[in-house]
Amino acid sequence: MTQGFGAESTADDVLDSVDLRGKRFLVTGAASGIGLETARALVAHGASVIGAVRDPAKAEETTAQVRAAAWDGGGSFDLIALDLASLKSVHASADRLLADGRRFDAVIANAGVMATPFGKTEDGFETQFGTNHLGHFALVNRIEPLIADNGRLIVLASQAHRVADVDLGDPNFEQQAYDPWVAYGRSKTANALFAVEFDRRHRGRGVRAASVMPGNSLTALPRHLAQEDLQGLFETVGKARAEAGLPPAELKDIAQAAATSVWAAVVANADVIGGKYLEDCAVAEINDTQNPFADGVRCYALDADRAKQLWAKSEQMLGAA
Repeated sequence: MTQGFGAESTADDVLDSVDLRGKRFLVTGAASGIGLETARALVAHGASVIGAVRDPAKAEETTAQVRAAAWDGGGSFDLIALDLASLKSVHASADRLLADGRRFDAVIANAGVMATPFGKTEDGFETQFGTNHLGHFALVNRIEPLIADNGRLIVLASQAHRVADVDLGDPNFEQQAYDPWVAYGRSKTANALFAVEFDRRHRGRGVRAASVMPGNSLTALPRHLAQEDLQGLFETVGKARAEAGLPPAELKDIAQAAATSVWAAVVANADVIGGKYLEDCAVAEINDTQNPFADGVRCYALDADRAKQLWAKSEQMLGAA
C-alpha cells in the first residue's frame, strides 16, 4: 500500500481501497485549494473531518463538495472558525475542540499565506511567520492531548524553505528590510522545523510528525501576486532549473498536490516519515545546493538543534504576546 505513489498520484489514488470510517482528522485551511481537496478525499473514504477556516459562513458554500463527498462516502464534515493571525481566535478554536474532547487520528496543518506585503498579525508578529508558523504552533500545542496515541501531525511546508533559514534574532523584520519571499521562505522552514521538534517530543506515545512539500499548483495562495508577477515567477523558476541542468518544474493539479498530505497522514509508515520532510509521496532527499528552485530539502530545515531553538523562541514570542 505504501509503494507506487509519486508526483502524479492524486489524493484518491493514495486512498484507494482505504476505509477511514471511525477515523477523525483536523484540516486547517479547508475552505479552498489543497486543504479543500484534502478534506474531500478523506471524507469520501469515510473519515470524519473538522475543517478549520477563517470564515465558516463563507466556507459553507465553498465546501459544499466536501459535504457531498461525505454523504456519498459515509464520512462527516464540520467547520470551525480559526484565524491563525489572531491568538484570540486560535485559543477559542482550541478551547472549543478541547471541550468537545474527541480525539484526532491526524492533524493536517495546511493553512497559510504567501508573499504578503509587509504587515503584522493581530498580536504584532510579521504576517507570514505569525500566520504560517506561530498560529499553527499555538493551536497544535494547545490541542496536542487530542491527538490520539500513534496519531500524526502533518505540517505543510514548501520548496520555498530553500530560500531562507529562520532568523531567530529578527523574526519580525524589525532590523532589516522586508522581502516577501524571504519572509515566506523563513516561515516554511519554520514549519519543517516545528515538525522535527514535535516529532521528537511526542514519539514516545507513538505520535509522529512530518512536513510536506505538496508541489506547485495554481490555488488561491498567490493571491497577493499580480498576474505578471506570477508569470515572472514561473519564468524565473524555469530558468534557474534549466541552468542547473534540472528538468522543467511541473505544475500539479490540486488533486495531485493534496496527495502527499494524505499519504503522510494515513498511508505512509510512521517510523519512516517521522521527523522528515516529504515530497511526491516519499521522503525527500537532502539537497544543499543553494538553488532555491531545486528539489529536495536543505539541511537547516531538518536540523534538530535549530528546531529546539525555534521551539524556545516561539514559546517566548507567544508568552510575550
